[in-house]
Amino acid sequence: DVQLQASGGGSVQPGGSLRLSCVASGFSFDDYVVGWFRQVPGKWREGISYISVNDGRTHYADSVKGRFTISSDNAKRTVYLQMNSLKPEDTAVYTCAAENVRTYGGNWYFPRPWANMDVWGKGTQVTVSS
Repeated sequence: DVQLQASGGGSVQPGGSLRLSCVASGFSFDDYVVGWFRQVPGKWREGISYISVNDGRTHYADSVKGRFTISSDNAKRTVYLQMNSLKPEDTAVYTCAAENVRTYGGNWYFPRPWANMDVWGKGTQVTVSS
């Protein structure tokens, strides 16, 4: 089956850290960009970080730049999101998703829209509160 499995959410105090994991199965991992998105009820979904699995290029939204780090372990088919210096406004449901960018022949750019995603994981809740 083609799927992504996200995990690692939880509750932390402001200033704390969490690491989210997104494990891919059933598709050619190297052809994809994997992104982390987050959503708070009643607000727009925000794409916060992306990684091109093939060449390791990354992208961050301004809201998380300098605090979050995205990485991939291609042997484990896993993308990680290390979240440091967490703030209450980071509280959201976090979801990983993947888009096959091979068909663009290199003619694509960050960020990648949610509507373009081909595979989606289930969300994991992150709560930052004192």
